[in-house]
Amino acid sequence: MAEDMFKEFREHSVAEFFKKNRQMLGFSGKVRSLTMIVHEFTTNSLDACEEACILPEIFVEVKELEGKDHYRMTIKDNGPGIPFSHLGKALGQMLAGTKFHRYIQQRGQQGIGAAACTMFSYVTTGQSTKAKTCYNGKRTIADISIDFKKNKPIITVIEEGPAEETGLEVTSEFKDVRYERSNYGVYEYLRRTALANPHCTITLIEPNDEKTVFPRSIEKNPSKPFEIQPHPLGIGPHDLLEFAKHSKENKRISSFLQNTFARVSAAKVNELKELAQGIDFNKNPEKLTWDEAEEIVKAFSQVKWIAPAMDALVPIGKEQVEASFNNIFKPDVLVIAERKPRVYRGGIPFMIEVGIAYGGGVVEAQKRGEVMRFANKVPLLFDTGGCAITETVKNMDWKRYNLKNFDEEPIVVLINLVSVYVPYTSAGKQAISHEEDVMMEIRNALMEASRAIQKHISGKRKANEMATKRKVVSRYIKQLSSDLAKLTGTDEKMVEKKLEELIDEKYNRGKEEETEVHEQNERIEEENDYEDREEA
Repeated sequence: MAEDMFKEFREHSVAEFFKKNRQMLGFSGKVRSLTMIVHEFTTNSLDACEEACILPEIFVEVKELEGKDHYRMTIKDNGPGIPFSHLGKALGQMLAGTKFHRYIQQRGQQGIGAAACTMFSYVTTGQSTKAKTCYNGKRTIADISIDFKKNKPIITVIEEGPAEETGLEVTSEFKDVRYERSNYGVYEYLRRTALANPHCTITLIEPNDEKTVFPRSIEKNPSKPFEIQPHPLGIGPHDLLEFAKHSKENKRISSFLQNTFARVSAAKVNELKELAQGIDFNKNPEKLTWDEAEEIVKAFSQVKWIAPAMDALVPIGKEQVEASFNNIFKPDVLVIAERKPRVYRGGIPFMIEVGIAYGGGVVEAQKRGEVMRFANKVPLLFDTGGCAITETVKNMDWKRYNLKNFDEEPIVVLINLVSVYVPYTSAGKQAISHEEDVMMEIRNALMEASRAIQKHISGKRKANEMATKRKVVSRYIKQLSSDLAKLTGTDEKMVEKKLEELIDEKYNRGKEEETEVHEQNERIEEENDYEDREEA
């Protein structure tokens, strides 16, 4: 029986796995699948342009073809292009790319996205993907598909020639997808991408041939993030052994630790030696055992470390968020909160930035309690319920900030998580896992921004109350001054003037009261903030 059972034992490639489980990559639902395709290519284009110091220009065209739910997608950028030697792997091999092995802030993370789109096109239409790359003065046009058994690209060159421009253009056909102008469609995704990336110009041509341009509002690329070394507190025994195995240039454990990990100096190595006295730090790191790796990791947790380098993180930026929000919404009040960098899981740097727009154009746009989630400037449209950002917003006590019913208020909240490693819940990269340190920082940033919104709402409410009272009282000035003049025998105009002065004095005193209310609110919020910190 055992022999019969193991006759069916097979090896499978990662490409075969994702072909059978494409929902894990976000290809579930017709509208979502089309948006995910745009998401994968757009993030790659933005990363490539920024790394090459090129202001991004992205062109997206969606064309409806004959047959139900059948579309052709063309996405083009002005980036550096892809060398032909890497073109097949970049677009036709799972887990191949420039991102997975690097400790640097990037939109992409796994080296799956572009190849997943090639796979999805092939399994729904049987058609290969056509790619045109212009790199280093040479243009190459090729058809690309995937050998699923081997997880290898199949590439056929169609045309070669010289090129003056640079960039990548990809054209694919897809079935089982649908274009809709909804909160989860391509248009909304690109609108939010433009909001978080104001240095980018995005052009969209929809199936009805309507053309929309999201112009750049800033003529400068953001600062380039740089690669950092992993921090000791984010390392486990297996990670340590893997690094040691590939550390050919280091002949001693002591030099290996200093050259491989951040914040490990000669002095820190001496501290580790005192804590892990049974380990020979002069031996070759390739000979490190599991027990020794566990001992070193245990020693890591007992040493006081400097936090990892935080200047490797590049947020959207306060000025950029303000420019984007004012360009799209023109709200009555806009508050940006940018928290200082922190670490989660002991050694992974991250930071949170929050923007809250209230009133004004938000009302005209008919937005009510809208939360825009981003990770490294990439919109997260799906898997809302399982996201740490959504959970944190939902658990906020909004009434404390004069927002009685958040879902009905004219408010838009932007939350962006910036990190060298974003803890997504799945390969689809649409929701953030519930890391306690991350959720606490999101909450703190929301409270910081909400206090300013509370002051605005309180001031506006008080001003409206005073204006209403003055209007009501002013209705009776004419009649009252006439009656008083007759009773006292004084001049009616003089009585009217005196009454107006009394009303003005009362109104000005109201302003003073309003200021006192503001100061009182500030004191209350400072106390609340202190209580929140104590609780944390």
